[in-house]
Amino acid sequence: MSDSHEQLERLGYVIGEASPSQFYFIADEDKHPPRWEYVVVKSREAVDGFEVEVPIIAQVYEITSLSLALNLENKPNLEAAERLIKAQLVDRRLIAKARVLGFTLKGEVLQPRRAIHPGNVVYKASSTLLREFYSYPSEEGLHIGYLITRPDVPVSITVKGFRRHLAILAQTGAGKSYAAGVLLEELLKKGATVIVLDPHADYVFISHKRTGGKFSSRVTVFKTRESTGRYGEEQIGNVETYEIKFSDLSIDEIATVCGISESWTNIINAIGRALNKLKEGDDYRLDDLISRLEKTGEQHSLTALKYVKRLQRIRVFGNETTDINKLLRPQHISVVDLSGLDDEVADYITFRILNDVFEAIRVQTYGYPVFLFIEEAHRFIPYREKTLSKNVIKKIAAEGRKFGLFLVVITQRPHKIDPDVLSQCNSQIILRMTNPEDQDAVRRSSERMSEDLLKDLPGLNVGEAIVVGETTKAPVMVKIRSRETVEGGADIDIISKLKEAVKEVEDKEASIVDRLEKEKKLIKSIVEGV
Repeated sequence: MSDSHEQLERLGYVIGEASPSQFYFIADEDKHPPRWEYVVVKSREAVDGFEVEVPIIAQVYEITSLSLALNLENKPNLEAAERLIKAQLVDRRLIAKARVLGFTLKGEVLQPRRAIHPGNVVYKASSTLLREFYSYPSEEGLHIGYLITRPDVPVSITVKGFRRHLAILAQTGAGKSYAAGVLLEELLKKGATVIVLDPHADYVFISHKRTGGKFSSRVTVFKTRESTGRYGEEQIGNVETYEIKFSDLSIDEIATVCGISESWTNIINAIGRALNKLKEGDDYRLDDLISRLEKTGEQHSLTALKYVKRLQRIRVFGNETTDINKLLRPQHISVVDLSGLDDEVADYITFRILNDVFEAIRVQTYGYPVFLFIEEAHRFIPYREKTLSKNVIKKIAAEGRKFGLFLVVITQRPHKIDPDVLSQCNSQIILRMTNPEDQDAVRRSSERMSEDLLKDLPGLNVGEAIVVGETTKAPVMVKIRSRETVEGGADIDIISKLKEAVKEVEDKEASIVDRLEKEKKLIKSIVEGV
């Protein structure tokens, strides 16, 4: 151990059956370790061909207090219990159950191969030991918070773990978007290129400090010309327009967006002929294609027209196509504000951006890793439903890591997400979750989420999370740190808004009473004057 035995606080002794993954210990009643406390016990392991003593770190996840004198099997009545208590014959025993997290060797966490022996002393793990256990080198560590039971122990995750994608899962109001904001702050400091697809304007203020002033000038918010989002440009700051020039769309993209199957060759050919005619002149718009198909009059063109008219609902076509390189910049966050848009429009913009990003990364016209944050992911990759963006997201989940394209999937309804994508997210940050369907989806998607960790999910407070997977050395329960930036899209303060409503009514009523009093005085003065 890095600490001497005298420096460590003894809590008890290992008892009963123990395995390499868990053990029981009887605890000192005066010490009474709480649930989720960290403990350490000595064990012998084979390391590099030598048998050495190592400190095994474990976490208490079950505490039982029992008494042989007041055992339920004895069925004591109230009077008998009172006599035993008054005679001080009640024995109390604290039995704790701990899950093994591992031991560190050269900065790496290893799992023990041998069972821990009964009779071994169990100590309270020192903060120094835990800091070492949950730390990473500065160039790869992202500081996300502190141990729930040890607020003096910072917790970092490794950016290397994003290579296998990440999911942030929680029920509404548990703090998932807040946690994602912390990750965005940390990634920006590391030089990351990030694109955020933001249906509720949760991240549009990521450039603003909570304490006032600018957090970073390396943040751009993109909005469409038709956007009726929650916040205006004057509130957000650095805002640019995202639009697509209709004449830049290929025939394959038009067919995909319109829902035209590849096998419908006659319809596709009819659109192709119309486009070829339009390309003979100046730039053309959607209305020009619709007009051309109507004038042709042939059956296949009229059939194609029914599908092409669907594009009128997607109000994102403008004079120029926004270059994807405006969104892809080193050490930069691009937030695509989708708030206020119809689902079809948001889905198309997501489809278009992700396709362009995937192609830019695949052909290496952009040479840095890209992190894609997809908020409200169940809207874009729903289970058993089709969306335009679903296929490209699934392709990125399956192949993106080879090119340096990494997903961060964020949702409050994991059971509504396509399981193929969720299962590709080998790391998960899971906040409070009580819905059994969502818990079951997490169970199916994560090999590292044990049953006892699943049982802990309903007991988490707002802002507390369990982190599992390749972003962390071992499963960790963390209190997410305070954000440096302003959170957008947060719930309204109901109490203060109600107070404002009451004040508005009172002010109006007072104004009416004041006006009536003035009118009475005026009438009285007129009468007296007469």
